[in-house]
This record gives sequence, C-alpha cells and structure tokens, in this order.
Amino acid sequence: MARVSEPPRDAPGLYVHVPFCVSKCRYCGFFSETDLDDRSGWVESVVQEAALYRDRFEAFDTVYLGGGTPSILSDRQLDALIDGLRRSLRLLPDVEITVELNPGDVSGDRASRWLAMGISRASVGVQSFDDEALRFLERRHDAETAWRVLTDLRAAGFKSLGLDLIWGIPGQPMERALQSLERALSLSPEHLSCYELTVERDTPLHRDVAAGLVIPVPDEETANTALAFWNRLAGAGYEHYEVSNFARSPLHRSRHNTKYWRHVPYLGLGPSAHSFDGRRRWCNVRSVGGYCSAIQAGQAPLEFEEVLSSEQMQVERVALGMRTSDGVAREWVDGRRLDALQGEGLVVVRDDRVVPTQRGLLVADALALALIG
Repeated sequence: MARVSEPPRDAPGLYVHVPFCVSKCRYCGFFSETDLDDRSGWVESVVQEAALYRDRFEAFDTVYLGGGTPSILSDRQLDALIDGLRRSLRLLPDVEITVELNPGDVSGDRASRWLAMGISRASVGVQSFDDEALRFLERRHDAETAWRVLTDLRAAGFKSLGLDLIWGIPGQPMERALQSLERALSLSPEHLSCYELTVERDTPLHRDVAAGLVIPVPDEETANTALAFWNRLAGAGYEHYEVSNFARSPLHRSRHNTKYWRHVPYLGLGPSAHSFDGRRRWCNVRSVGGYCSAIQAGQAPLEFEEVLSSEQMQVERVALGMRTSDGVAREWVDGRRLDALQGEGLVVVRDDRVVPTQRGLLVADALALALIG
C-alpha cells in the first residue's frame, strides 16, 4: 500500500445534532424524535456534554447546528444553546456558525434575531420548488413558502445562504427537476447542495419501495439528471467542489463540511452525533431520553467507539478525498490502478494530486476502492 502522509492541520469543527422534528419526512434516515417536550432539557445536556471535551479539542472555527430540525428550537432555546457552547468550549473569534432551517419555521424577525446571536450562515432545506415533489417527500412547506423564506433571510442581512435540492424523485421528470434548479439559481445562493434521492433503510420510503408502492428512478436516468445539474451549475459559475456540493467561489465552500472530507477532527454533541479526534471515532446513543439520562449521571453518552489503524486512516482519506475536486495525494494510491483509471477517463493527475473527473464523481465510492488496491 502507498505511503501515508499526514494531512494539514486545521482547527476542529463542532457539530450539534438537534434531534427534534414536528414530523418525519418520508425519506429521512437521520435520527430525530417528534416529542418536543424535552427541548429545554436537551439544551442543558448538550452544554454539559460540551464541557466534558473542553480540554480534548483545540479552539473551534466552525459550529454546525444540524438535525433533525434546528429551527424548531425557540429563539430562547437557541440563544441558550449558543451561549452555553461559548462558555463550555473555546470558539475562535471568526467562528462560522451555520444553522439548518426548515422553511416553515422562518420569519424575517426570527432571521434578524439569529444574526444577533452570531449565526452567520443559513442552510435551508428547500429540497424542491416543485409542489408535487414536496408532497411526495412529505415536506411541511410548499414552494412559495420556501421562496418567501429565502428572500426574508436575505432581507434580514444573511450574506451566506445555502439551499438543499433533491433530484431523482419518482414521478418527477428531469425537466421539472431542472426547473426547480433554475428557480434556486434565480436567488443567487452562495452555496447549493444537490443530492440524488436515496432510499435509506427503516424509512417510510424504504418500506414503500419494498412493498412495490414506489418504483425508484432508474440509475441511468438519475446519472443523466446529475450531469444536467452539474453542467448547469458550472455554466452559472458555481464550483463543484464535492460530489453533492457547489459554491459560488472557494470562499463560499462550507467550512464545516469540508473538515469531514479532509479528515480534520470534529466534535459531535447530542444524540447520534459522531466525533473524530484524528485517530479515535465515537458515536452517541440514538435516544433523547437515554442521552440526557447519561449526561445527568455524569457519564459520556457513548454507543460505540473505535481507534482507527493506519490502514483504515488511509482508506478513509482516499474515500473522502475522491469525493472532492481537491482529490488525494498521488502517493496515497496504487500507481498501477491509477494508470488504468486515467485511461478510462475517470481521474486526472494535477499538481501531484489524483483528482476525479466528472465521470469519476458519478462513481466516486467505487473509484476510491479501485485506487486503494
């Protein structure tokens, strides 16, 4: 196996999993609960969990509030959470704080208050500007609400807006998916995350597919839609810096998510959250009650932990790197396999780095396995 070089050091990232939703979307495999009564107790537990790690991580330069539905927290709860994180951990002065938002929870007044709390980046789960697709996904908003929310966020002063879009939705022709993309582009967001709909286990969508009630879109059709999305975004000036992520410039890349792809340490707080300190990985329990009970008992709420071997570290670096436009160091991969993949037009070598082509990004996971040998 090729020699491993240490990646450049970066400030760690902080992720907080907000495990509450009004209702579960048909396709979502992330952990969440619809009982909203424990929100205040959960905030207190997260702040207590953060204090456990104060001396184990350097100062953070990103905070990402994901879920679940972070915008389901009241402004008082959200303010208490951010203030508690500042007290329990070290955050750098230029910390980028991102919050994931459901369009149904946003108003102009709330947006202004979020800015005052120090939140600088909003990631809005639009998923589609096609009402029929939104009904299929069982989202709580319609296209007009999403449009209004995004204009409200911009009017309030948010200068870093991200939108999530999904393609490959059964019953939605490519033309309608591209119309949704065009409406998103008309808002000039700084960032777009564009995903193929995946059928996650133990979701209502998975059960419907298994029962034959929903027929997934064929792979060839989703690949064609992906290429159409990617080409349109390139034409609009967006940098395709990761398989599913696009930025108006390198400055608008998601600073937090980039840490995952570069194997930079991160701390995850809350139920089901994952953490990585550069060698060791661990995950919290998938239960709000179990999580809060463990914290109140003075225990780390762990479900599992592992120490990665050098070989595992290399495999992960290649797998993550081949999902990005930065690629991986040439010395990390099998040279014989590299020649073959170059010949197939799946990778190129640029500045001594192996970088996936557009065709390579379509099969990024298989590409990484081929390169490792």
